[in-house]
Amino acid sequence: MQEVLYNIEIKRDENKYLGKIYSEIDGVREFKNEHIDRLLNDMTVDMQLTLDEFSNHSIIFE
Repeated sequence: MQEVLYNIEIKRDENKYLGKIYSEIDGVREFKNEHIDRLLNDMTVDMQLTLDEFSNHSIIFE
Protein backbone atom coordinates (compact mmCIF):
# COMPACT_ATOMS: atom_id res chain seq x y z
CA MET A 1 0.00 0.00 0.00
CA GLN A 2 1.34 3.41 -0.95
CA GLU A 3 0.70 6.48 1.14
CA VAL A 4 1.68 10.07 0.40
CA LEU A 5 3.46 11.44 3.46
CA TYR A 6 4.45 14.85 2.13
CA ASN A 7 4.01 17.20 -0.79
CA ILE A 8 6.88 19.63 -1.10
CA GLU A 9 7.02 22.94 -2.96
CA ILE A 10 10.17 25.04 -3.40
CA LYS A 11 10.26 28.42 -5.11
CA ARG A 12 12.88 31.08 -5.63
CA ASP A 13 11.83 34.64 -4.84
CA GLU A 14 14.41 37.34 -5.70
CA ASN A 15 17.31 36.55 -3.33
CA LYS A 16 15.76 33.81 -1.17
CA TYR A 17 14.20 30.37 -1.44
CA LEU A 18 10.76 29.56 -0.12
CA GLY A 19 9.82 26.02 0.84
CA LYS A 20 6.48 24.54 1.88
CA ILE A 21 5.78 21.09 3.25
CA TYR A 22 2.21 19.84 3.07
CA SER A 23 1.21 16.85 5.22
CA GLU A 24 -1.85 15.37 6.86
CA ILE A 25 0.14 14.97 10.07
CA ASP A 26 1.35 18.57 10.44
CA GLY A 27 -0.61 20.70 7.96
CA VAL A 28 1.46 23.28 6.07
CA ARG A 29 4.94 24.29 7.24
CA GLU A 30 6.83 27.16 5.58
CA PHE A 31 10.58 27.73 5.41
CA LYS A 32 12.73 30.56 4.04
CA ASN A 33 16.45 30.77 3.46
CA GLU A 34 18.89 32.55 1.17
CA HIS A 35 20.75 29.28 0.51
CA ILE A 36 19.06 26.29 -1.13
CA ASP A 37 21.20 23.76 0.75
CA ARG A 38 20.23 25.25 4.12
CA LEU A 39 16.57 25.37 3.11
CA LEU A 40 16.66 21.69 2.12
CA ASN A 41 18.43 20.81 5.37
CA ASP A 42 15.82 22.66 7.46
CA MET A 43 12.98 20.96 5.62
CA THR A 44 14.58 17.51 5.89
CA VAL A 45 15.23 17.87 9.62
CA ASP A 46 11.64 19.05 10.19
CA MET A 47 10.20 16.09 8.30
CA GLN A 48 12.42 13.62 10.18
CA LEU A 49 11.49 15.06 13.58
CA THR A 50 7.79 14.97 12.70
CA LEU A 51 7.98 11.36 11.50
CA ASP A 52 9.96 10.32 14.60
CA GLU A 53 7.41 11.98 16.88
CA PHE A 54 4.49 10.44 14.98
CA SER A 55 6.13 6.99 15.12
CA ASN A 56 6.65 7.30 18.88
CA HIS A 57 3.00 8.20 19.41
CA SER A 58 1.90 5.30 17.21
CA ILE A 59 3.91 2.87 19.35
CA ILE A 60 2.30 4.21 22.54
CA PHE A 61 -1.24 3.69 21.20
CA GLU A 62 -0.72 0.17 19.81
